[in-house]
This record gives sequence, structure tokens and C-alpha cells, in this order.
Amino acid sequence: MSKTPSLVLVIEDDAAMRRFLHASLTTAGYRVAEAETGDAALRQAPLQPPDVVILDLGLPDMDGLEVIRNLRTWSQVPIVVVSARGREKDKVAALDLGADDYLTKPFGVPELLARIRVAMRHAARIAAGGAEASRFVVGDLQADLAARRVFLADREIHLTPIEYRLLATLVHHAGKVLTHRFLLQEVWGPPYVEQMHYLRVYMANLRRKLEADPARPRYLLTEQGVGYRLADE
Repeated sequence: MSKTPSLVLVIEDDAAMRRFLHASLTTAGYRVAEAETGDAALRQAPLQPPDVVILDLGLPDMDGLEVIRNLRTWSQVPIVVVSARGREKDKVAALDLGADDYLTKPFGVPELLARIRVAMRHAARIAAGGAEASRFVVGDLQADLAARRVFLADREIHLTPIEYRLLATLVHHAGKVLTHRFLLQEVWGPPYVEQMHYLRVYMANLRRKLEADPARPRYLLTEQGVGYRLADE
């Protein structure tokens, strides 16, 4: 029996953009549902739960951030924001509310499809839990969170406790952009959410240990002004 294609809910008020996304996603093998407003999307989503949401922030009836906030009260569906807003504060706000990724218009279809795949893998990894979610491999980097061991090209890498907690947090959310504030809270605790220098120092340490060229990282990627992402493909 063939598997039912994943359903993408496109929340976008611009008709031309909806047609473009519908054609691109259908060609890539997805089913597509559409909503022109935030209210329509919030009424539709519980009746036809999507596998992933593509969301524009500039909706006519409400800010897209309100859509994220509402969806996150009852669903962990992957949310990829696609918006003309390129300001760092908008990206941080969307990600802190629970969006999985953020693309600024204009964008390429291959990049959008890659972000969708990564967001869906992240959601599946979290849903799986247990040992399956504790093992992560990308390129030569391997992390076994259950055994608390990290390898690079089959060579075990020694990490300090804080370096390990930082990497484990990135692995747990592999592929997802994590804001500076989120990482500081998860690794150091709420009193340290403004201590950006802690994060910069330990990320530099991780890159020296895990990257062939720390100045051009393959795994530990910077989202400028927003946070960091562990590569997932």
C-alpha cells in the first residue's frame, strides 16, 4: 500500500504566491491545502491536520506571529515561516514562539523543499523519543546521547560538560534554528539568557573540536543575528 503524501497547509494572502507554492509543492509530491487568512487557517487546521505549515507573517486579519502562538497551544506541527520581513527581530520572534524555520522572500524552491524536509525530520525525531531520537549522524559527525559519546570520523571527541550540553541541545533540535536566548536558557539556565559571550565562546570551542575548518563550518551553522543550527543534511 502506497503512503499518503504529506499535507502542507499554505497560509498566504497573496494569490500569485499561493499558486506558485501550490505548483511547486504538488510537483514535489506533497498534498496542499490553502488558507488566505489567519482565522481561516486556525479554523481549518484542526479539521484537516497538516504535516507541515508554510506561513506568511503579513496576513490581512492578524499577524502571522499570532497564528504561531495559537497553533503552539495545541499542535507541534512543523512551521516554516516564509515572509518578506527580513528583520532579525521578526525572525527571532517567530522562532521563539515555536516556528521551526524562517525563509525570507524571495527564495528558491530547492531551499524551501530542503527546509520542509528538515523540519519534518525534526518533528519525527521528537515524536519518536527514546533511543532512536538519541542517535544522530551527519557526515563524519556522530552523537550518541544515550551513551553521552561524540565521534568525528570514528574518532571519539572529548567534550567538557558545557560543550556536551550545548551540542546535545543542538542535536535534539537538529536542523532547526535555535535562537541565542533559547540556547542560553537551555544550557546555562534562565539567569544567563543575556550572556551572549558565553554562547560565542563555547560555540567557538565546539567548532575547533568538530569542524575541519572552524571559520567555514560544515555542521555548526550560524544564523546571523538570530542563533545557530546543527546541519541535518
